[in-house]
Amino acid sequence: MVDFEWYRSFTYIYKYNSVSEAAKSRIMTQPAMSQHLAALEAEVGEPLFIRTARKMVPTERGKALYSQLAPLVESLEEATLSFKAASLPTLSIIRIGSAIEYFSENILHQLQEYNAGTVSYFGTADQLLELLKEDKVDIIITSQKYQTPGIDYTKLCDEEFVIAAPKQLEVSPNDDLKLSEKWLASQDWISYGLDLPIIRRFWRVHFKKRPMIQPIHVIPNLHLMLKAIENGDGISLIPTYILNHSMDKGKAKVILEELNVKNTIYIACKSKNKHLPALNHIMKMIKGKN
Repeated sequence: MVDFEWYRSFTYIYKYNSVSEAAKSRIMTQPAMSQHLAALEAEVGEPLFIRTARKMVPTERGKALYSQLAPLVESLEEATLSFKAASLPTLSIIRIGSAIEYFSENILHQLQEYNAGTVSYFGTADQLLELLKEDKVDIIITSQKYQTPGIDYTKLCDEEFVIAAPKQLEVSPNDDLKLSEKWLASQDWISYGLDLPIIRRFWRVHFKKRPMIQPIHVIPNLHLMLKAIENGDGISLIPTYILNHSMDKGKAKVILEELNVKNTIYIACKSKNKHLPALNHIMKMIKGKN
């Protein structure tokens, strides 16, 4: 008779492509996880994965079985966690980690609707993930999705970055992509960091190569970057939700509108906490506002 735990272990190995990572996520030993898989493969009568040096690659039978089992296992796990959550104390304080700009524009105005106190933490995607892993925050809003055992990510929204320029900057219309790149490379750029975050992706998406530019100013804050653009200090890529506030005041403008790039924003929490009532309520509210 098949043990339900074999199914759970199989779906985790499939998700992480690794017995060791799946074992960490389920808080099991690696030998125990391997035994579950071996028992299930014996029951099925054929291998479910091809073992390689770097990862577990599902066989065609493994893929077919996963497509059948995954929604059933997830449904049962959610039901189990919901039962557990009903007996747990509610969280009176929710700790939220986010980039300060996203928090300012999209979270701050809805705090009074949470029916809970909050403590906010700000930082980069790497810093926020460490805070979550160390249980120093309950939720993070991040632009990076890492394959980290025990952490659940849900897509929140896509943010669109466009080229923002001072209102007075003159741009000659040009349909030639090479000439557009040459013109952009000759401009003064303001960047979030020395490694040109988002600018590098923009260049690869549209020009298929790395940008050969040196930023004139590095300002690790999107609101302050926009202020510098409004002051005439240079151009940069700014999310539309931030730029719209400035455009209403007529201090900045979008140039070369057809050249833009998107960035996915995720909301994440520890898998063990995702069904806590207060946490689940706030996550749904944040997702509902995007």
